[in-house]
Amino acid sequence: MTGFEIGGASAADMELIRRWADEEGWNPGDSDRFAFAVADPAGFLVGRIDGEPVACISAVRYGSAFGFIGFYIARPAFRGQGYGIRLWRAGMERLGGRLVGLDGVVDQQENYRKSGFRSAWNNVRYEGVPQPNGSGGGTGFELVDAASLPFGLLAAYDRRFFPEPRDAFLSAWTGLPGRTALAAVRDGRIEGLGVIRPCSGASRIGPLYASTPEVASALLHRLAEHTPDGVVAVDVPDVNPVATALLAGLGLAPSFEAARMYTGPAPEIELAGLYGVTSLELG
Repeated sequence: MTGFEIGGASAADMELIRRWADEEGWNPGDSDRFAFAVADPAGFLVGRIDGEPVACISAVRYGSAFGFIGFYIARPAFRGQGYGIRLWRAGMERLGGRLVGLDGVVDQQENYRKSGFRSAWNNVRYEGVPQPNGSGGGTGFELVDAASLPFGLLAAYDRRFFPEPRDAFLSAWTGLPGRTALAAVRDGRIEGLGVIRPCSGASRIGPLYASTPEVASALLHRLAEHTPDGVVAVDVPDVNPVATALLAGLGLAPSFEAARMYTGPAPEIELAGLYGVTSLELG
């Protein structure tokens, strides 16, 4: 492994990592990297051979006790030579002492188990054009631009579905140009939140939080209006059967799957209101 070095990712590297993820078929958001960079600026590592990037990983710290692994990629020509595992160890060392989560693709899950991860649930990507379901758009709540609400309310609401505060990331994630963030509000309370962003493939919705299936359906249909073709993709935790039933009932079909895995007990979050995870790369 002469000449192999691990260092922090530059802005140019972040775009390269996005392209690599796209080539793996993960369909990352076109502008996700800008929100990722503010989540933990030092949390993205690149392995280089004589200066050429050949592998990457993200090891993002949240708060004082949680971390998330993502973007674990070695370029095809450099696999099986030990570069990836060195980068993996560097990422895990950066998250030492924390509960660590990841979303593992099927062919890597056994390797993650060997590293101490255990499956908590599967995130199944449902994709397609949402069909009408006769709900009439829902009653008793309204859908508003999330940017019109006090950010503190949005951050507190997101905290119900994520183990640690992530205010800088959330601010960028909901506010980047080209994406739409909608909140469902009832009697001054937030009862749902959805963000849609353009990707090279189907536009992805995440997060999708909702107090009821009716709220989730209204958000999903309204967000789908902000796509060029109506096609959306949502990564649905199968531990929430109500969410799975809703997406299937709207005519969306499974297209991809990854296991949410943790190095310890799964954190306590409101799974009943989690209809779509924010990101398979950063949780």
